[in-house]
Amino acid sequence: MRLAFTKMHGLGNDFIVFDAGSASDLPSADDLRRLSDRRTGIGFDQALVLEPPRRDGSDVYYRIFNADGSEVEQCGNGARCIARLVASRRGEADRPLQLDSPGGIVQARLRPDGLVSVAMGVPDFDPASLPFDAPAAAATYHLDTRAGPVEIGAVSIGNPHAVIRVRNVHEAPVDSVGPAVENHPRFPRRVNVGFLEIVAPDHVRLRVFERGVGETRACGTGACAAVAIGRRHGPLAEEVNVDVPGGRMIVRWPGPGEPVWLTGPAETAFEGQVEVTGAESPESSR
Repeated sequence: MRLAFTKMHGLGNDFIVFDAGSASDLPSADDLRRLSDRRTGIGFDQALVLEPPRRDGSDVYYRIFNADGSEVEQCGNGARCIARLVASRRGEADRPLQLDSPGGIVQARLRPDGLVSVAMGVPDFDPASLPFDAPAAAATYHLDTRAGPVEIGAVSIGNPHAVIRVRNVHEAPVDSVGPAVENHPRFPRRVNVGFLEIVAPDHVRLRVFERGVGETRACGTGACAAVAIGRRHGPLAEEVNVDVPGGRMIVRWPGPGEPVWLTGPAETAFEGQVEVTGAESPESSR
């Protein structure tokens, strides 16, 4: 099966985006792992699959597969790239978009300055929403991990996030603590792990160890999760500049009960075609 794709990225968090009319049009999990390899394949953090709308009023339905072949619920940078691509195809850059996904409806807007804003839903601090094994919601949780004890905040942004506050993000033990928390038994579906340094009320630095991928140059839902956790603890403003290894995103969260908005660039790198086997359904981690 020949697969036509568009290679896109948001601050270096990179994707292949392609259309699929049915499950039989999907590459296999083995294909996705092979294609994600940065030496022998195309190279990507996630594959974004576009399907026909499933709800009235929506523009597209999309699915997200990690580099390891597992399916996940949501991707903020991916949603921005999809909005850019769908708007470009339709020649309607000024019209707001409704993007449907396993994580729910995402509203998207292309701004006059070229950036793309997406509403990632209302942050959910209920442990069951991640899911996370905890008796009740709390501001912080203690975890004993193989890399040592850590204190985390936990929130769902349509997908699960654990956030660890650090003094210096550049010195954070991402390579050891990241996978230890990602695979902790209290997260039955694994978790994305953010390392948050608060510089000022309107400025943070962040690194994210993504579930099924490893550390990425940017994570949109991770940025939203970090700001939501930071605002819940008190020190962060409603709008925050989030610096990640790939650049800067802007996160705005008015507070409880309100959706969190993510703004940043979405770029097309190139288009191409590749041979895949198809047929086999990719793995699901949902």
